[in-house]
Amino acid sequence: MSTLKSAILCWLLTILFVIMPFGVAAAAQPVTELPFAIQSKAALLMDYETGTVLYEKNAHEKRPMASITKIMTLLLAMEAIEDGRLKLDDPVHVSEYAASMGGSTVFLAPGETFPVSTILESIIVASANDGSVALAEKIYGSHELFVQKMNERAQQLGMKNTHFVNCTGLPAENHYTTAYDVALMSRELLKHPLFFKWSTIWLDYMRDGQTMLVNTNRLVRFYEGCDGVKTGYTEEAGHCISATAKRGNLRLIAVILGAPTSQVRFSEASKLLDYGFANYESVLLVKKGQIVQNEIPVTGGKTSKIMGLAADNLSLLLSKGDSKEFTKDVQIPAPLRAPINQGQKIGVLTVKRDGKEVGKVDIVAGESVEVAGVFDYFSRIFNNWLKRPVNEKNR
Repeated sequence: MSTLKSAILCWLLTILFVIMPFGVAAAAQPVTELPFAIQSKAALLMDYETGTVLYEKNAHEKRPMASITKIMTLLLAMEAIEDGRLKLDDPVHVSEYAASMGGSTVFLAPGETFPVSTILESIIVASANDGSVALAEKIYGSHELFVQKMNERAQQLGMKNTHFVNCTGLPAENHYTTAYDVALMSRELLKHPLFFKWSTIWLDYMRDGQTMLVNTNRLVRFYEGCDGVKTGYTEEAGHCISATAKRGNLRLIAVILGAPTSQVRFSEASKLLDYGFANYESVLLVKKGQIVQNEIPVTGGKTSKIMGLAADNLSLLLSKGDSKEFTKDVQIPAPLRAPINQGQKIGVLTVKRDGKEVGKVDIVAGESVEVAGVFDYFSRIFNNWLKRPVNEKNR
């Protein structure tokens, strides 16, 4: 009987899986087999805009991550800058602990001081372990507290199989991630335009030319459209990379963990990106800030009409050759009543293809509307009277 129940359950799940409608992130289904072999221990290909996984191999297997760790280090730094807690010209004082880091470094000495911008470049381009710790101490006062914040941010991003012990990726017990989680934090980092200020630099110098910085990610020089993200290597982790490239509207993220050689790491990341660009395309349906609906009526406010704007980009990932015919359905509860804050959600734009929902985006208020007072009503009545024809006023 248990065998029969299991068979029925599997059959039902299969039916549900086939008929269940998918949102934007599931418009294209991941594959587990490619026309080429992947030697690396784990790999994943993700569409940046929708988060759709296009290919995966052992994507949720916990593995050491080496300097891939620094993606989270950089993310916290970018968020601190965006929040105003950190400025690019703020001084970073190098502690003895930061200067003691081994592995990939820029030879920081205790007592040296550099601006945040220089330290960021040393991390992004040259994967500086000493720079990572110095920046971590600058942002949160101690390396330990910074690591705690790394783990908190990982949980917020849904990185369920990741745990950080340091901000560098130097070998440590209980320091691990997965290819999927690497893609999640890479995607979040790429939302910060400031990152690209340094991510495509191939060769630069610090200390007035005394220290050379060479990008550890050779794909930024040799792969069309590549502009990040991070490489890593330790004997335990093997050769790793999270690589991103953009061509047209399509940005992809390829993650390789545990490659046997550096060449294999770059080669397999390139092959994954090639596969994605050859077989998929991204269609931007709605752009962030785009006017979705004009002159939306508002009652009880100093303003009687507002614009509705798209809260974010809405893209759909398609296999090349798929239909691009869509319908858009705007849903805004009526009437809107003051007060309304700029950026407040006021409705939803739903996009459908062949009658099925393929994506949605919030509609937000393009401006604030305060509650109207007695004077506002009087002024409105008076202005309306002024707009009347002269013959009507004299009746």
